[in-house]
Amino acid sequence: MIARMEEDRLTGGCACGAVRLVAVGPPRRAGLCHCMTCRKAHAAAFNPFVVFPRDKVTVTGALTRWQSTAGYERAFCPACGSRVLGGEMDTDEVELSLGSLDEPGRIAPLYESWVVHREPWLRPLDVPQNQRDPEFG
Repeated sequence: MIARMEEDRLTGGCACGAVRLVAVGPPRRAGLCHCMTCRKAHAAAFNPFVVFPRDKVTVTGALTRWQSTAGYERAFCPACGSRVLGGEMDTDEVELSLGSLDEPGRIAPLYESWVVHREPWLRPLDVPQNQRDPEFG
């Protein structure tokens, strides 16, 4: 379930507080990614994220950016290393890390991607399972 957020906002930031973010309005989608790039970039078994229109997200504080794959940029706090956002550079979308949000539980994943790389000990969520990236219109 994606929280109803038509008039709402999400806030978040990095672990040290040097980077803050605000997202307004409803998110487009939320998911878990099990791809090897996300796993390594987050040093975790998967990457939980929520997608917003880029113009609905405001970020304050310095970010360091790097391209993990051609056209996909990830950004993190240079002080504490927290990865807070990412996205395809040629789209109007940005992905926020669910772990960077101030209120846990506001957003729940609606699908899983790259489940071909899911840890064998991790049970699937009761949401659509995609072997690779799902198609979005």
